[in-house]
Amino acid sequence: DAPADQPIRQDALAAELGVSKIPLREALARLEEEGLVRLHANRGYFVRALDAAEADEVYSLRLKLEPEAAALGAQRASEAERQTAMAAFDALGPDDYDRKAAVIALNRTFHLALVRPSAQPITVQLLERLHVLSDRYVGKHLEPLGRGERAACEHRDLLARWLARDSNGIIEAMGTHIRHTLIDLRRQLAAEAAATSDDVPETPARIWAGRPA
Repeated sequence: DAPADQPIRQDALAAELGVSKIPLREALARLEEEGLVRLHANRGYFVRALDAAEADEVYSLRLKLEPEAAALGAQRASEAERQTAMAAFDALGPDDYDRKAAVIALNRTFHLALVRPSAQPITVQLLERLHVLSDRYVGKHLEPLGRGERAACEHRDLLARWLARDSNGIIEAMGTHIRHTLIDLRRQLAAEAAATSDDVPETPARIWAGRPA
């Protein structure tokens, strides 16, 4: 949860995690590959800022892949995989939605439990990657009050349709769930960008640029 665009202090982080710098650097390199941090030459690693265009692309791709993958997963799921999905939902208890760090990991586990039984390895691999990219936006989305309660209701409905092997219902419920999040994020990130722009102090150059020619 480090602030965006802030440098990652490797000495402090290694001490906090109780690891040496070598595995920490390897982990940071992996996070860079996943698009979660940036490496600036001679300056080190920095946390990437949330990006509206990235959120739009990630959630739009999930909309194209995840509903049908989950529907197929429901049809092909073994009893053990159905138990895994129920356990993932139970782990994501109502109280967890108020704990951002917990809900991010548990939310990903639940969603992937619905698509992995589809036996489509390439699609599942793509969705795993998209969910890693989604994680930061899940935390952002849950900041306003009431979002966690709505997410819990949508997950409950989605699981019920998945366990009933209701393909059309799953496609509809998953599409609605992802679309709601995307619409909320578009509004949320646009509002924050506008607020940031309003907070930029006026400089002589900006004032002069705003004068009519």
